[in-house]
Amino acid sequence: MADRPYTLLSCSVSLDGYLDSATDERLLLSNDADFDRVDAVRASCDAILVGAATVRNDNPRLLVRAGGRRSERVARGLPPSPIKVTVTCSTNLDTYANFFATGDSQKLVYCASETVRKARDRLGSAATVVDGGQPVSMERMSEDLYARGVKRLMVEGGGMVHTQFLTADLADELHLVVAPIFVGDSRAPRFVGDGRFPWNPDRRATLAEVCPIGDVVLLRYALSPRFRMD
Repeated sequence: MADRPYTLLSCSVSLDGYLDSATDERLLLSNDADFDRVDAVRASCDAILVGAATVRNDNPRLLVRAGGRRSERVARGLPPSPIKVTVTCSTNLDTYANFFATGDSQKLVYCASETVRKARDRLGSAATVVDGGQPVSMERMSEDLYARGVKRLMVEGGGMVHTQFLTADLADELHLVVAPIFVGDSRAPRFVGDGRFPWNPDRRATLAEVCPIGDVVLLRYALSPRFRMD
């Protein structure tokens, strides 16, 4: 395939594999020390990608929080925070969401070919709308991001996006943080959905690092030959 960014998937899950609860209130699975680790990873990337459902439900800012890290990026000629990227099927996005309303970095929205005009009318100057194919192809999106100068991509969810990147074998690295709680509700969103994954009993992912961070643990997996231990 054509060149694509080095792609790192990052998420936190409960002991029973859920990303969140089934309620409207967001479940915080991590802790302050791990949030700071994630902030450092964000600062090392050229772009951060989340699905449109995450934009709607979690309303993330997707910004580098630490002032020192923002300053280091600016000193290297980069914006204070990475490019923000989302992908949508419905184009149901609100320009008042933090994704669009915060930060000075570029915002990219990938959507299906048949909804490009609708998305551009809806979002106006809030973001650059990109034709992602019909339906949206993660491979096509990755190649387009690389052509735009994105060499290192961080994917922060949600479950559908993680599933698409993993089943398409487009991930180089996985950061999976496990929190010491159970959700116990099958209505809650899981880390991934159903699919044919490249990692199976005949091709096991490589565990590269195990790191306790307070009461959570980081499991770092190498998912491709491009993996590098920074």
